[in-house]
Amino acid sequence: MTTITNTVSEPLSKRLKALTHETHDRLDKSIMSVASFASVEGYGQFLGVQALFYRDIDALYGDAGLQALLPALAERRRLDSIAADLGDLGLPVPETAETPAFVGGAVDVPTALGWLYVAEGSNIGAALLRKEVAKLGLSDEHGGRHLAPAPEGPAAHWRTFTVALDSAELTAEEDTRVVDGANAAFARVQALVDARLG
Repeated sequence: MTTITNTVSEPLSKRLKALTHETHDRLDKSIMSVASFASVEGYGQFLGVQALFYRDIDALYGDAGLQALLPALAERRRLDSIAADLGDLGLPVPETAETPAFVGGAVDVPTALGWLYVAEGSNIGAALLRKEVAKLGLSDEHGGRHLAPAPEGPAAHWRTFTVALDSAELTAEEDTRVVDGANAAFARVQALVDARLG
């Protein structure tokens, strides 16, 4: 397990929020501008984006080093529920020849933490999206599984993640890699949205 020493006083989660705000805001506006939740067809396209992004990071949920830093990381995996949602709509999981952003083997922990920050943060937004999906006649049991809140609620689920994230001891250089990883994750989702939605 990697031991990392924190040299910055402000919590990492707060720094990530500030340093990725512009990228995050642009992505949110892109998703909403194409009315992804105005129809089942639009939502199906959104699910395709989700499937490809979570395919990129699926290997992280089984990584021993990350599991040691982030409690119950494996239970946070969402790829299977996204695939089930696509199946409910009669849609296949999108195929791609691209190699996932992360594959089994050695993982750069700081970079991976940035990508997971983006994935876990999307669970907070999922509470709002869940209401939009309900208007389409979908639910936590059919079509909207991956948006269902954790048993303890989205806020508590996020807090557990950020407490663990903020407890990671990082050097200044590793801290930069976390931020770069988060921005790369947002950029990846933006590229998928640009290519697949609209």
